[in-house]
Amino acid sequence: MFKQNKRFISVALALFMVLGIMFPSMAFADAEEVHLTILGTTDIHGNIYNWSYEDNKETDNSGLAKVYSVVESVRKENPNTILIDNGDTVQGTILSDDLYNARLELKNPVIDVMNFMKYDSMTLGNHEFNFGLELVDKIIEEAEFPILAGNATYKEDGSYLVEPYTVVEVAGVKVGIVGLTNPNIPKWDGPKVTNLDFEGLAGSAEKVVKELKANEDADLIVASVHAGFNEDYGDDGASAVIDRVPEIAALLIGHDHVQISEKYKDTVVGAVKDTGGSIVRFDLKFTKENDAWVLVDNQVSIIDVLEYEASEELKEYAKEYHNKTIEFINEVIGVATEDFIPESEIVGIPEAQIRDTAVIDLINNVQLEATDADIAGAALFQQNSNIKAGDITYSNIFDIYKYPNTLIGVEVNGLELKNYMEWSASYYNTFKEGDVNISFSPDIRGYNYDMFQGLDYKVDISKPVGERIVELKFNGEEVKDTDTFKLAINNYRYGGLKAQGIISGEPYFESDPKSLRAYIADYIREKGEISPEFDDNWEVIGAEFNHPLRDYVIEEINKGTILVPTSEDGRSYNAKAINIYELTEEGLIPEELLREEIPVEPQPAAPEVKQYEVKKGDVLWRIGIMHDTTWQVLAEFNKLTNPHLIYPGQLINIPY
Repeated sequence: MFKQNKRFISVALALFMVLGIMFPSMAFADAEEVHLTILGTTDIHGNIYNWSYEDNKETDNSGLAKVYSVVESVRKENPNTILIDNGDTVQGTILSDDLYNARLELKNPVIDVMNFMKYDSMTLGNHEFNFGLELVDKIIEEAEFPILAGNATYKEDGSYLVEPYTVVEVAGVKVGIVGLTNPNIPKWDGPKVTNLDFEGLAGSAEKVVKELKANEDADLIVASVHAGFNEDYGDDGASAVIDRVPEIAALLIGHDHVQISEKYKDTVVGAVKDTGGSIVRFDLKFTKENDAWVLVDNQVSIIDVLEYEASEELKEYAKEYHNKTIEFINEVIGVATEDFIPESEIVGIPEAQIRDTAVIDLINNVQLEATDADIAGAALFQQNSNIKAGDITYSNIFDIYKYPNTLIGVEVNGLELKNYMEWSASYYNTFKEGDVNISFSPDIRGYNYDMFQGLDYKVDISKPVGERIVELKFNGEEVKDTDTFKLAINNYRYGGLKAQGIISGEPYFESDPKSLRAYIADYIREKGEISPEFDDNWEVIGAEFNHPLRDYVIEEINKGTILVPTSEDGRSYNAKAINIYELTEEGLIPEELLREEIPVEPQPAAPEVKQYEVKKGDVLWRIGIMHDTTWQVLAEFNKLTNPHLIYPGQLINIPY
């Protein structure tokens, strides 16, 4: 009998050990120690495959197919793993925006794939509202996981738009997940959310955590907040959430597309860049004391997807969505005879933000035609946007117009127009003597700088912000404050300008649900062949690029030996001008050049003139040396308004 019992006990122990290996979350639910892992994604922006549809090629650092390989690996390592998302998830690619988000009768592909991946929650981001509340309602209905936003409520009765929190139990530990969306959504998508209120982050976090504690017996509180860590467009940033609610053990943030992994006070904070290139990993360890789980350690790290192959299982699951998108983008809709933006004089500084170009005029002319407006404003959304010579497909349209904005026509007066244009012109840094380039404010994103069509104007960057728009004329007449105009802009800009009090009118034209991208595509289809055209209706003035060493410095920038600065967060390019005097102080200008390149007074022109044809790579000071003269003499003799912008084939008169 004893031997039989002993044998039975041995078998039972062996079985228990096997079960522990196969189902560790069951076997150790009541253990004295538990290790939880929380994986967080943010700003996926519609990327399912590791594929760039605008370039029509595979990528190695984006997409949920890559993310899923990481998730599966971590789940094998630690089955006690929770997967959450921080928002800006269902918008951002041609697949999401142009094929599925605008057709509510179709299953949403991003939510479908997230169901497949078994997400535990998702927080609404601001871009989830780009397509209106119908899309939000649709993804709520289709998601097999809770969608959260504890600071989005209906104005009518104060009820929540979606759940403010959820509780997930893993290995016996109850994890409360609080979700907060960006409170500035009315500034960007105001007309689409008129029946909603979006409260500040810190106060909402305090309120929701209080509700969570009252209703649920959670062992741990984490938060997913779709906002930057510090102040976010004038509202309290995510750091204020921790200040107000210190019991949050882990905080997933996003929106800013920057990478963060640090501890703030006792809270671990994580964020990653967009499109699924990396994932936040929180590791939280507990011990049981007096029948209660106590957090003894919390850590945060970042996992880069570069080290992982894309999941073939997920790609097979989402194949239909991907294939339909490939078919869509490969359709040729027109032909461009030439490139629409010229090559940059300085690498990393787009010509389309420092002078009038055909790409911006194309967008603005489409807006003018669609709305029957007098004036239109548009931005360069991506630094390297262009329409290249050759076939045009929908991916080219996406390249020059990244966002799924709709079109608004609104009446404004002359004062409102000037204020809007001054707001836009604050994008430029003020010019300083010795600067070799026009530079941009590190605090303003490129998509918030609009250029205008339908009137003539100059931007004087020698003047302070608010006083830069000069010689503003409509049909040859100076614009007066009391004049009225019909203005065409996108819905994002309209919402922002109205929220700031810069404009006040209600739209006379709204294209919703048709996107501005669709208008551009229709325009090109109708034309068949398009050529770059622009009317030079605006220019930047107040920058005197007359230092003889400018060409040398630009050569060094283009070679990569001198770098054009970016903002501290990496999101703003060309964030400070390169200044020759500063370079000299830093010892970055060779002494021999400083001795040689002393400005020389222009010499009187001789009666005989020889012509030189400019070749690719030529600069004026070198042409001067070749002909025993100076760049100043050549500039004066040829009446060059900007001696640094010469082009191949141009004839330069050489005095002898």
